[in-house]
Amino acid sequence: MINVLSLAYLGDAIYECSIREYLLKQGNLKVKELQQLAISYVSAKNQCKFVKQMIETKFLKDDEIEIVLRARNHKSHKSPKNTDVATYKYATGLEALIGYLYLEQNITRVEEIMNYIKNCNN
Repeated sequence: MINVLSLAYLGDAIYECSIREYLLKQGNLKVKELQQLAISYVSAKNQCKFVKQMIETKFLKDDEIEIVLRARNHKSHKSPKNTDVATYKYATGLEALIGYLYLEQNITRVEEIMNYIKNCNN
């Protein structure tokens, strides 16, 4: 099994790319506007909110929650810059889940999760 922080590293890139593509498709916006909108999706605070909501509404499957929690509970030496440790760890859990699903070639599930997030933020 790949280290959960490595999964989060990959998941972060996939998550960011998905959000940027989504925002570009929303219309002709200036880069500054795109960046501001992206923050509403990619900040640790909002990622934490999204993943907690997916857990509470039972959108995530048990094995997916297990990956989120494993990443959340992983000891890290990195200190978050703009948020508290608990929020940062939940965000890491979401990113790890996306990275895991991507490596498992479960792109359909990645898209379902990203669509859930996009719909939550509207």
